Amino acid sequence: MAARRTDPRARGPARHLVTALTPPEGLLVPPGHGRTVRTPAQHVTFKVTGTHSRAASSFEVLVPPGFDVGAHVHTRSEELFYVLEGELDVLAFEPLVRTPDNWQRWQSRSGNQVVRATPGTVIVVPPGCPHAFANPTGEPAKMFFQASPPPDHERYFEELLRILDAGGPPDVAAIEELRSRYDIEQLTPLRHH
Repeated sequence: MAARRTDPRARGPARHLVTALTPPEGLLVPPGHGRTVRTPAQHVTFKVTGTHSRAASSFEVLVPPGFDVGAHVHTRSEELFYVLEGELDVLAFEPLVRTPDNWQRWQSRSGNQVVRATPGTVIVVPPGCPHAFANPTGEPAKMFFQASPPPDHERYFEELLRILDAGGPPDVAAIEELRSRYDIEQLTPLRHH
């Protein structure tokens, strides 16, 4: 619908000017659609990017058996994880002690521990909160993941998956440099089989 605007300086029939406004349009991403970046370690499908949202980037992530993102923390990003299929061990708290190798045994001051997240589980991670996920089962898991603000996680995923796609053990130095550029302090190692 066009908006009508009156120009007080105009006289006669030309007094009403019509200005066309482009109506906003949403984004619809059907099942199975979105740009997918694949490696032996992860499949990440970009559902909503910074091109379409000022609030968050959204991804569908297939987490293979044996993948462990490693405990890490962001100073600016907020994240949301929603488990769709399978099971994941998840962490979202500050531990009593940040041990450098095994976040699965961490406990919080209030008694929180790592939980086994099943379909329907939601995890919200505010800035500054250590968090991690791993697939300890023999079956793939799938989750919906949002990161705010965009587009840092989009760029991070693209670069991380290129590093992991190189084959062999992950290049720890390259991942460390990548994470430092994208506001990610790695607390325990990323692992994949």
